[in-house]
Amino acid sequence: MQRRPLLAAAAALPFLGLGARARAAEIIQSLALFIPAAPGGGWDGLGRAIEHVGVGAGLVGRCQFENLPGGAGTVGLARFVTSRRGRADSLLVCGASVVGSAIASKSPVSLKDVVPVARLTEEAAVIVVPAGSEFREIRQFAEALRQEPRGIPIAGAGGGTVDHVALGLLFQALGRKPLEAQFVSFPGGGATQSAVIGAQVKAAVAGWGEFSEQVAAGRVRALATTGTRRLHPEVPTLRESGYDVTATNWRGLFAAPGVAEEARRRLVAFAEALHATPAWGEMLRKRGWDDAFLTGEAFASFIAKDQADTEGVLKEMGLA
Repeated sequence: MQRRPLLAAAAALPFLGLGARARAAEIIQSLALFIPAAPGGGWDGLGRAIEHVGVGAGLVGRCQFENLPGGAGTVGLARFVTSRRGRADSLLVCGASVVGSAIASKSPVSLKDVVPVARLTEEAAVIVVPAGSEFREIRQFAEALRQEPRGIPIAGAGGGTVDHVALGLLFQALGRKPLEAQFVSFPGGGATQSAVIGAQVKAAVAGWGEFSEQVAAGRVRALATTGTRRLHPEVPTLRESGYDVTATNWRGLFAAPGVAEEARRRLVAFAEALHATPAWGEMLRKRGWDDAFLTGEAFASFIAKDQADTEGVLKEMGLA
């Protein structure tokens, strides 16, 4: 069956009702989403949200997932580069953390080796502790870090990630060296959640979306977030608590190296159509994600700047 040309279908989207739009706008028949982390984390959550909204809106027929944790995203990134080269149906779901982890680990692969498609979201991190923790609020926790930094194991994604950087910035604000932190690396959000809920660590730093449900259920206690605004009425930001720290985590989509230009445009059109759906706006609100949509040369320029800025921060913190 011959399908309508991509650009014509995409251009018709604003003029169609939702039902007609879903029938006319299937941009990709099958999409392979590659997540360079274990299930349950922020990248995996974004991939599942893309599937939920994209299939529901009729923009993609079906989605397949592959999760490969390791090296804070760099192991999966390397696999994606070598195994998906030239494939028009594949998207890598990752973001800021793999920028820092590639720098910190001196990885031979980085986001320079894949093709930018779209930046989708931005999210603040949250500092959480087990429900039964002795730490009731952020100032108490911060003072304990100041007094005995190596006595408090703190979970998060691997070295150089946004989790790690946010913790390092807090240590700097406390007058301590970032390398003094007892940072315990986990392969994904699911493992981090289990470690905190089971009190295997005393705290964790992770994306708000990875812990919002656990906070609501009372399984963990949120002490502070790292953004510029509150994500929960009872959880302050670090900045408003007196610590000059802000750190956010962007996430997006990348095509495989060697992909044809026509296929790249199709993937960008898919991201644009996904972003335009009311269901995507509702997903952002539900997850506490900020809309950070960016495509094309603007996204490529953003990545280049982010890599340079992140390298500077990591060097300043002694992490690169």
